[in-house]
Amino acid sequence: MRTAYKCRAYPTPEQAAVFSRTFGCVRLVWNRTLAERHAAYHQQGERISYRRTDAALTGWKKTAELAFLSEVSSVPLQQTLRHQHTAFTNFFAGRARYPRFKSRNARQSAHYTRSAFRMKDGALHVAKTNGPLPFAWSFGGVDIATLNPTMVVISRDPDGRWYVTFAVDTDSPEPLEVTGHEIGIDLGVKDFAMTSDGQRIANPQHLDRRARNLARYQRRMARCQRGSANRRKAKAKVARAHRKVRNARVDFLHRTSTNLVRAADAIVIEDLAVKNMLRNRSLARAISDCGWGEFRRQLEYKAERAGRTLVVIDRWYPSSKTCSACGHLLAVLSLSTRHWTCPTCRTRHDRDLNAAKNILAAGRAVAEGDLGDACGADVRRQGPSLPQSAVKQEPPAVRRPA
Repeated sequence: MRTAYKCRAYPTPEQAAVFSRTFGCVRLVWNRTLAERHAAYHQQGERISYRRTDAALTGWKKTAELAFLSEVSSVPLQQTLRHQHTAFTNFFAGRARYPRFKSRNARQSAHYTRSAFRMKDGALHVAKTNGPLPFAWSFGGVDIATLNPTMVVISRDPDGRWYVTFAVDTDSPEPLEVTGHEIGIDLGVKDFAMTSDGQRIANPQHLDRRARNLARYQRRMARCQRGSANRRKAKAKVARAHRKVRNARVDFLHRTSTNLVRAADAIVIEDLAVKNMLRNRSLARAISDCGWGEFRRQLEYKAERAGRTLVVIDRWYPSSKTCSACGHLLAVLSLSTRHWTCPTCRTRHDRDLNAAKNILAAGRAVAEGDLGDACGADVRRQGPSLPQSAVKQEPPAVRRPA
């Protein structure tokens, strides 16, 4: 299993200059190769292979115009070509969008394999730099002196902070103890999540809490002249404000996902179409601030490491409109309705708690044979009424029990 350790780095001015030149060369190789791939595909209808891009890079270094590419380590440049080849493979396979050009204003990074760095007594030496790279190691349970990374990533955020990431191949950890507990999770905007056992996780709304400061910094930057030193300073303040929001959100998602994985043997969630939900201009900002995609990603890898089971039910399963007590299905339930009473069994439901209970029931039903990603269709419950199949449907009237 591969594990990554990301630390703050404090390069010397000489090291920072070398890394900055490396970032520029990586960006140039990426953009130039991407432009040639784009032109070859749209003009000649051919795809450029990795071997062809590698030969082109060697030719660029021999020209007077791009001879400076030889002044930096060749490993990050080769890794850039490999990453772009992988990006196009994922694009043509339908797993990712079309690769985009890199900007000097975005996050910069350079990937070094074992041939371009050396670890000795906990000190990191990177190719083309003088002396060890200072960094702050904050993982107390891991001895940096025995660390044997397979790759090192040097990066710089738009706010000017430097980071070094160590990719290490480790043994799979021991699974957590069995708790005998299962939970269903209903994600939302007003409350970040509601679990089937009644735990309500509040939405911290990190972006809204810093919206005023962020807007003030952006107004200051807009009044500065482009290309001036004051604009660069104002832009750094905007980047720092975004960094604080991002770090607070990631910290909240890590704490929440870790607590859920530790508390339950099986976790059931919905397969939300976040990309489609962002088309709602009224809720796009609030949905983006929640970070549901990142939350699911963290649940997936943490559950795998801990030996837990994560079940993902179909997105069209009517969890909010189905009574968790008798299985009655409502015809219509507006988003503004937070509580409703079942017309069959007269049970009073909290919308989110009822949905979480139905999600757990759907996950249990379809995961009996094969645990993992599952669809919440054809779920059967105990009671006088059976819910409909979990497919997209809008019944014309309220279904009555048989």
